Amino acid sequence: MSSPLSRRAFLARSGLVGCSLAASPLLTPVSLAAAPWDTRLVVIILRGGMDGLDVVQPYGDPAFSKLRGSLAVGAEGGAHDLDGYFAMHPSLGPLVPMWDAGQLSFVHAVSTPYRDKRSHFDGQDLLEAGTTSMAGVRDGWLNRMLQAVPGVTPQTAYAVGRSDMRLLQGAAEVANWAPDADLRLSPQAARLLELVTESDPALHAALAEAQVLSSVGEDIDKKGKSGHVQIAEFAAARLSEEARIAAFSLNGWDTHGGQARFMDTALTRLSETLLTLRGKMRGDTWRKTAVVAMTEFGRTARQNGTAGTDHGTGGLMIVAGGAIKGGRVYGQWPGIGDGDLFQDRDLMPTGDVRAQAAWVMRGLTGLDRSVLESSIFPGLDMGGDPGLVL
Repeated sequence: MSSPLSRRAFLARSGLVGCSLAASPLLTPVSLAAAPWDTRLVVIILRGGMDGLDVVQPYGDPAFSKLRGSLAVGAEGGAHDLDGYFAMHPSLGPLVPMWDAGQLSFVHAVSTPYRDKRSHFDGQDLLEAGTTSMAGVRDGWLNRMLQAVPGVTPQTAYAVGRSDMRLLQGAAEVANWAPDADLRLSPQAARLLELVTESDPALHAALAEAQVLSSVGEDIDKKGKSGHVQIAEFAAARLSEEARIAAFSLNGWDTHGGQARFMDTALTRLSETLLTLRGKMRGDTWRKTAVVAMTEFGRTARQNGTAGTDHGTGGLMIVAGGAIKGGRVYGQWPGIGDGDLFQDRDLMPTGDVRAQAAWVMRGLTGLDRSVLESSIFPGLDMGGDPGLVL
């Protein structure tokens, strides 16, 4: 059996194939941990830079249609009106009952401290580390959370994939499980990768292994369950028992061109994931659960020339579950008119996504604010409580 090659090592060595692979990890692991409290936390990393202005569209802003062109669907074009100003993307239609039940909300115009370079690698590193820089940082903020409380125990390990996410790397033990690889390539793209990697035996072997793992996933799909549904079902089952925390990633958010088609696919997967979590949790588990979905950065406010958007700054956080105060669009809206955009191109960030995550954790676990601001998110000022948790 070949030796393991990490996602980051694979991507770093294959820089010639562009940022699409940087936004698409080879594996989608689930990590879980038990804890002494009774509430549940699910963290979903949306890799690739999700376009928050498309997911929750500010159709009430006069500048929106001008900036967005064909992407400006709005409530009249099939998007689901939320409050007379914001509308939810049509592909999230299955989540309307969740919104109406007060189990789904959004936080607009948030970001990590990452600015300017807009690299998937750097952005994801800072998102999962929960710090302002990567200097000397070896663990992730969710693992530091586990280190801050007594009585944490790991779950039984299910090793089908590789290593866990940076989010959960650290001294606290967690279990890992992955159903399959997540590398869907067209024949043309696969051939290009083969040509690029042909002179590098190790990289070529890693590509071959990834393709084999991907074919396993496709066989599972033919049986009626795609990878993201399996992940959600597994997480729901474990959280219905001793596990208290689950973390995994969903990719497909790097929408440089033809965004309408790709967003439909990505948002459908996200909807199915949330609905599966809710539907497969037993007893009153969902009522005690908060789901936090985060992305490394948002995308440009203007549509580009290929009906897509490019790497940006301010983005969107999604929160769901029976433990959250849903039915609201949170955050301080900066506007998208003349003079409102960050560097005249991106949604201006007005909130720190780490602060939102910290308030969710505090609401679920009762962790002291001082611990959250110093140990879990070093240097963070959480600000006022936005009231995300019931």
